[in-house]
Amino acid sequence: MTLAEIWFLAIAILWVGFFILEGFDFGVGMLLPILGNTEKDRRVMINTIGPVWDGNEVWLLTAGGAMFAAFPEWYATIFSGLYVPLLLVLLGLIVRGVSFEYRHKRDMDSWRSLFDRFIIFGSFVVPLVLGVGFANFVRGLPITRNENNWIMEGTFANFIGLFNPFALLGGVTFIALFVFHGAIFISLKTRGEIHERSRALAAKVGIAAVVLVAAFTLWTALAYGKGALSLVIALVSIAGVAFAWFMNSKDREGWAFIGTVVSILTMVSGIFVGMVPNVVKALDPAQSLSIADAASTSYTLTIMTVATAIFLPLVLGYQAWTFWVFRKRISAEQIPAAVEGAH
Repeated sequence: MTLAEIWFLAIAILWVGFFILEGFDFGVGMLLPILGNTEKDRRVMINTIGPVWDGNEVWLLTAGGAMFAAFPEWYATIFSGLYVPLLLVLLGLIVRGVSFEYRHKRDMDSWRSLFDRFIIFGSFVVPLVLGVGFANFVRGLPITRNENNWIMEGTFANFIGLFNPFALLGGVTFIALFVFHGAIFISLKTRGEIHERSRALAAKVGIAAVVLVAAFTLWTALAYGKGALSLVIALVSIAGVAFAWFMNSKDREGWAFIGTVVSILTMVSGIFVGMVPNVVKALDPAQSLSIADAASTSYTLTIMTVATAIFLPLVLGYQAWTFWVFRKRISAEQIPAAVEGAH
């Protein structure tokens, strides 16, 4: 295996980690208007992800940085034609992050309601756009090769072409699976009434998640996959989300959470398997940008590998320690009485 192939695998792992960790963050944010009947409920929900959400986003920043450094042509090709979708992702992440920090700065219902809307918007639009985007990555983008450069022209026709049935199914599947993942995470981290309501909601959302994951992963494997390997990955992803739904019905939210983790891991892995040996598949296979063509120099990849070997254990250790410190369940009774009357 070449250094370029190792870094393609590393970037795939970073994206998988991001979707697993940030997936429940997005789910909690989208469920804010559904499970958050009172300010105490909303405070409990936000507190479940409060200590970890910004650490989870580090995986996205690291994946983007690694793409830029290890595969500059990959980064340039995507940005050449996907300005609007990437702008939506950045806008969603920014307003969501700002809202987590500012919603409690003033004791006014209108103030908190405004930032709650921003949290819901950011939590919804980012996975929707990324779901549509990743589905198009495995289906193929309208890129063309010009000597040693690959471009995707940012035309209106190319933008509209992103919203094909397969990509829309990908976006909806990401939304449903993350909402299910988030509902299970809330039940895993809480006690009392909100714990029961999140379990009940997960039981309903889980059925939709199973159906959508089955449709999307099987479509991916059969139309764009790598034969038996992709089909096995799809079946494991379906089994994972179905297992999560079953464990949730038995009030075993720990096992249910593991099930959604397995489902997300395999679903995203199936997309990257479908992309190999390219970093950007083209609708015309002859125009695709391969891993070898997109890679940086061997010297750059070597420096990156050494730096990663030193700092990656530190980052993983810090994040694991954060989850351990904030591992206990919380409830509405722990929220200060000052917010009890707010709605």
